[in-house]
Amino acid sequence: QVQLVESGGGLVQAGGSLRLSCAASGRTFSSYAMGWFRQAPGKEREFVAAISRRGASIAYADSVKGRFTISRDNAKNTVYLQMNSLKPEDTAVYYCAADKTFGLYDYDYWGQGTQVTVSS
Repeated sequence: QVQLVESGGGLVQAGGSLRLSCAASGRTFSSYAMGWFRQAPGKEREFVAAISRRGASIAYADSVKGRFTISRDNAKNTVYLQMNSLKPEDTAVYYCAADKTFGLYDYDYWGQGTQVTVSS
């Protein structure tokens, strides 16, 4: 089992940047693929980005491609989401998630979320 804690959210103006972090407990972090998801008010949770266990495979939602970068540091048990050129439509609660299998769906473990608000 793995526990996840996100941080780094906040309020930023459109065009600005934020870096989210997700710290994982346990000594098996490198055994998990990691993902970032987001949920805006009144909308379903949606996939943002994913990275495989060693970082060899990465996937992005079309809406964030070229603006967001996912990375991980297995020595620090942490996954990151660098968000640049933020838009008001990026406003959402951002969640990190872990799963044994790399993919865009069906993650087993979830963090509590961190709020990102982008003002116009």
